[in-house]
Amino acid sequence: MAQYSAEVDGVFVALADPTRRGVIRRLGRGPTSVSDLAREFPMTLPSFMKHVRTLEANGLISTVKLGRVRTCVLNRDRLALVDDWLAEQHRIWEERTDRLERLVTDPDQEQQ
Repeated sequence: MAQYSAEVDGVFVALADPTRRGVIRRLGRGPTSVSDLAREFPMTLPSFMKHVRTLEANGLISTVKLGRVRTCVLNRDRLALVDDWLAEQHRIWEERTDRLERLVTDPDQEQQ
């Protein structure tokens, strides 16, 4: 559980920044080079590379260097961690609200 939690934390940290979310959104349309990605954001290439490294360190993207071109590819499977975590939270809160509803509508039934 702790390992799972650390992985989810890393993904959420990576997705917390609007630039990194923009990179993920762009890579959702297909792989592209770092230089093409960087053109879409108002910052220097070294600053942009920090975002790329954060996304790569958390497994959301991978990069491949061929000659002088580094290409970024989205790791869609890693986004499944977010889906799984959200589904778990949804289930937990649904159970809680169901219990609350039962308590409010029939308080005697909860005491049995």
